Amino acid sequence: MTLSRPASRLVLAGAILCAMLELVGVSRAVAAPEGTLTIAMHFSPVTRWLDPAEGESTITPFLLLYVLHDGLSKPMPGAGSGPSLAQSWAMAKDNLSAEFTLRPAKFHNGDPVTAEDVKFSFERYRGGAAKVLKDAVKEIQTPAPNRVKFVFKEPWPDFGAFYGTFVASAGWVVPKKYFERVGEEGYRKAPVGAGPYKFVSFNPGVELVVEAFDGYWRKTPSIKRIVFRSLPDETTRAAALKSGEVDLAMLLSGPTAQDIKRTPGMRLAAPLLGIFWLDFPDQWDPKSPWADRRVRLAASLALDRQALNDAETLGLSRPVGSTVPRDFEFALPFEPHPHDPARAKKLLAEAGFPNGFDGGELTPFPPYNSMGETIQGWLQAVGIRTRVRSMERGAFMTAWRNAATRLESFVTRNGAFAYGALPEVDDLFRRQASELDRKKREAILHQIQRILNEQVTQAPVYHLGFPIGVGPRVNDIMATAIPGFYMSPYEDLKLRAR
Repeated sequence: MTLSRPASRLVLAGAILCAMLELVGVSRAVAAPEGTLTIAMHFSPVTRWLDPAEGESTITPFLLLYVLHDGLSKPMPGAGSGPSLAQSWAMAKDNLSAEFTLRPAKFHNGDPVTAEDVKFSFERYRGGAAKVLKDAVKEIQTPAPNRVKFVFKEPWPDFGAFYGTFVASAGWVVPKKYFERVGEEGYRKAPVGAGPYKFVSFNPGVELVVEAFDGYWRKTPSIKRIVFRSLPDETTRAAALKSGEVDLAMLLSGPTAQDIKRTPGMRLAAPLLGIFWLDFPDQWDPKSPWADRRVRLAASLALDRQALNDAETLGLSRPVGSTVPRDFEFALPFEPHPHDPARAKKLLAEAGFPNGFDGGELTPFPPYNSMGETIQGWLQAVGIRTRVRSMERGAFMTAWRNAATRLESFVTRNGAFAYGALPEVDDLFRRQASELDRKKREAILHQIQRILNEQVTQAPVYHLGFPIGVGPRVNDIMATAIPGFYMSPYEDLKLRAR
């Protein structure tokens, strides 16, 4: 990311999760949608998150994209990347192209979804994975209204892992004709998509209102209206849930989550969303203390991951030793570093800092500020003095923007969220990207992960268990239905009969 650059800084980061499974078929609902579901959000949505072109390669924007839009392929129940607007798709044997066949589907304004819309949406995409996707794609062909072909500059076996997962929203399709008629500003004010719900209204910082789209190809939603209400304060979200003002309260932690868990009629759901880690942006500056591996290792040893897990997420998260989730293809698991402040102090002394040093700013991934403050305390205990700098999520993501997919984004020279890179990692990543032999690719990716683990380029914390408060009117949000997402597809959500 690009932030005003102090003498040194740390970033507490969180990201996305996807997995490779098989698509499970679904049947069409027949009942007319009814009722209203109100969701208390843990952040203030920004207008750009209603547009797939702006997706930042983190999970947050997808919370809104899933309701308004649809992709050619996307994570779905039982599928890390399952066909959606695409009825089918296939990679060429030489991995030089990928071809999609579209299913009959319509946008909210009645226009059919066509290959031209797919091409248009890809070309205007400027989100977190734009560079890697557009550097690799030579051209997009539209041989028929329902067929689109991506031609690559060189063999690219990883295309599906970027295009059809949470890594990018480039495959989420918007209507070309409508967009060209209303323009960028008009589209943001009244977005039209092909998802299960259509746009009704958006009051930035207050709420987004959507209504069921009865022409959605997969099934008609059972809930007529969904209101996404912005309530960034955790205690306010919990109080609204207990009063019945809202039906779901996103991200409840510590005592607040414990209180909801003990309240009759309330319950907690906890999807595993992604890995949190402590990043060291200034390690690439040879004059910074963070350039010394011993200092980075000391910071990692200062962390009590299980204590943080218990305090923040009631033990629902999983301490980890890698930024690559264990269920990613080609992931190489590592055990997390133990909590060892004595060894941390010894390493700092060996690195020339027996009395510690000024570690600069610690910027938590919003809204996980209490986590940042806890980590600040542990760092302080071993001699690393930091200042917590809290930011609103939209501002943080704007600043941050300036296994293979995870590695590309965060540890390679051109990664969307990388501050620097090891030359040997860059070289290995380029080699694996075009390697067609599965065993050889696995060996190269494992080698990359070993190097990053040895060099402590990040200090992984835990795989986030994301506590969601669920009120009595909600039947089941199926929190583990889509790997790495908050809940089941919106069209599958149901309210209990009164």
